[in-house]
Amino acid sequence: MFVGETGISRVVQRTCDAMKDADITDATDIARVRALGVIDLPTIQKKLNLHYTLSLDLFGSEVSTNAANAFNAGVKGRYRETQIEDDHRLANDTYPVLKLIDGEIKRVDEPALTALNMRLRDDYTQDCVKGLLRWNKIISLAGYDYKLTLPNVAFHRQIGEFKDIHATPDGALIDDAAWGKRKSEWLPSGEDGDFIASLMTPVTETGHFASWISAPKVGIDNKPGDFEYVKIET
Repeated sequence: MFVGETGISRVVQRTCDAMKDADITDATDIARVRALGVIDLPTIQKKLNLHYTLSLDLFGSEVSTNAANAFNAGVKGRYRETQIEDDHRLANDTYPVLKLIDGEIKRVDEPALTALNMRLRDDYTQDCVKGLLRWNKIISLAGYDYKLTLPNVAFHRQIGEFKDIHATPDGALIDDAAWGKRKSEWLPSGEDGDFIASLMTPVTETGHFASWISAPKVGIDNKPGDFEYVKIET
């Protein structure tokens, strides 16, 4: 998360700096912001929605006998297992799991052994929240009333409890027609992808950076900003 957090921080910082320099007060004025050669905050939110939900799917189903078997075999553990104060056997423990029950998202207690994936996913979410706090601090210090948020865990899922339903980033359940009509509001569209791709042009001059990302606060091994890390033969 550290590398990604730092990289996105630089993207957010550059966007905010560019908006301030151009006297743009509305962070959702996408056309004006994009004209500056930076990635607008609403598009960053869409990319966040996409990659966060895809990452949640990587943890597998919330309740999994395979996860339990792997734990018992000693090939799967919990985050910071050695710092958890229990018997590390989970024979009688429970863990709250989000499930779809009678059309509502509810927390129910499941055996902790089969809910290992859910616990690991919760730990991952908490790590993501720390990154969000730092990104939103950059936006706030720049004077913009805009917050990046994590979508509800039922949003855009392909694996687990919510794979067969559609939900908004706020967790409201919607039908297929509403999803088809509104998903481009929440996930990157082809147009969004084309715009981002248009910014991906090489910048090879020492000490210079692409228009959409700010300079790092410090270089690798504390090298200065104009340090020539790679020599390009022309």
